[in-house]
Amino acid sequence: MVRLKTSLWVLLLALVSSIQLKGSFGSESSKVAYVTLLYGDEFLLGVRVLGKSIRDTGSKKDMVALVSDGVSDYSKKLLKADGWKVEKISLLANPNQVHPTRFWGVYTKLKIFNMTDYKKVVYLDADTIVVKNIEDLFKCSKFCANLKHSERLNSGVMVVEPSEALFKDMMRKVKTLSSYTGGDQGFLNSYYPDFPNARVFDPSVTPEVLKTRPVPAMERLSTLYNADVGLYMLANKWMVDDSKLHVIHYTLGPLKPWDWWTAWLVKPVDAWQSIRVKLEETLPGTGGGKNQHDELVVKFLFLLPLCGLLFCIYRSIQVREGSFCWSSFSNHIRYLYYQIRSNGTLGYSGISTMNPSCQPHSGSAQSKVPQHLGTVSVFVCFTALLLSLGISFAIVPRQIMPWTGLVLVYEWTFTIFSLLFGCFLLFVHLHGKKIAIQSESSSLDDSAKVHQRAGVSCDVTTLYYGLGMAFLAIAAVSLPYILGITALFTRLGLMVGVAIILAAFMTYASEHLAVRWFLKGLEDRRDTTRSNSLCFLC
Repeated sequence: MVRLKTSLWVLLLALVSSIQLKGSFGSESSKVAYVTLLYGDEFLLGVRVLGKSIRDTGSKKDMVALVSDGVSDYSKKLLKADGWKVEKISLLANPNQVHPTRFWGVYTKLKIFNMTDYKKVVYLDADTIVVKNIEDLFKCSKFCANLKHSERLNSGVMVVEPSEALFKDMMRKVKTLSSYTGGDQGFLNSYYPDFPNARVFDPSVTPEVLKTRPVPAMERLSTLYNADVGLYMLANKWMVDDSKLHVIHYTLGPLKPWDWWTAWLVKPVDAWQSIRVKLEETLPGTGGGKNQHDELVVKFLFLLPLCGLLFCIYRSIQVREGSFCWSSFSNHIRYLYYQIRSNGTLGYSGISTMNPSCQPHSGSAQSKVPQHLGTVSVFVCFTALLLSLGISFAIVPRQIMPWTGLVLVYEWTFTIFSLLFGCFLLFVHLHGKKIAIQSESSSLDDSAKVHQRAGVSCDVTTLYYGLGMAFLAIAAVSLPYILGITALFTRLGLMVGVAIILAAFMTYASEHLAVRWFLKGLEDRRDTTRSNSLCFLC
């Protein structure tokens, strides 16, 4: 009886010890993990979307984010809230004297080979998404990767069996082995020179068959596990059955899927955006991949031009010197009505620098137009356009939704361009008035009716040309989507074609408007009420 009790106690202690031992090494799911790297907050949204895509496939394996000192505490907190295990690491310096600026810390990726807490890890770059369960990759051999063009392995998706000895060997050779990219990928190609000859990993092979085969040192992954978006763009389709894709890799250099403008160029970014919008609000204001700071900036950028427009409308209807200032558009409609009623036809009142004889202005007025005014106006117009685009792209946050980014860039480009080119037209108008005052030519004294007609014509013509430019600018981006064009080069070709038409229209319009506002300055030499207004509809 005593022996029986003793045996029971021994069995109980052994059972408790085995449970504790198992707990100390972690559960089965903790022996393997998905791993990614984060060097700074810029790639935070990419890591969040990657994690969401992994969980959407039903995987419960650990997700480990190796973060450097460049990652803020808030980003670490957000990753933990999303379900990532955050491990802080120090950066490995790039030993290559010549390397791209963005490759300054990429050798840190080699530290995944030293993650000996895990039996095997699947590494995924922050610019990848998982669209189908990839847990079969944990069956892969000691080192697995995908071959890209030129028979070189790509380090964006890898399966690694961590080993301290292997990592130390890499560190010994890191300064001696060449890197064709100047980064970790080139080094790994030199470290595994026979990788192109490795057999292709087949996840359908049964465990019984695997036991009969020697464990290979490395295996190649098919394109299904590392579908390169760059290759998609060449043929406008995946070169494999897209229903069998497991991982999409956005290898487009500086064009990343979280940049809002990339969605308007690259069709596969739609898959990334569809996962982004489903991100949960694990911290306040982070649902859908939003950022509280960016949201405040977006609201400010959206409202400021609208407030300016409302101010212009207010100025156009306010009482000036005791009389009501009707909008230029209403005056123009009234003028057209009286013209048609009195003459039965509508004469052309425009001004063309190509045919001065058709102008309603006197020859002396035409002779006062500066010789190079048209050339200067075209130069100012395109300079203002480039500045407007540059400023708009600089102030609009990069990681907002595609439609939001497009609307804000249009809004601010039109606003800044209107201000810059409007100031130029105002300067031309004042210059014309100055010349008229200096000359005091009586031949320029037309009736008040002609003066009013010219003023209305200038204001409304400016509005018409502005609307025409806006229409063509919107068409340049929207037309490929209206026509359902998805091929990158066809999209770009159509955009460039519409842009050329826009450039031709802007060339004509800028020259035309400059001459109009100069001649109007000659006529308005005695009117000082409009010279101080930047609102051309007032």
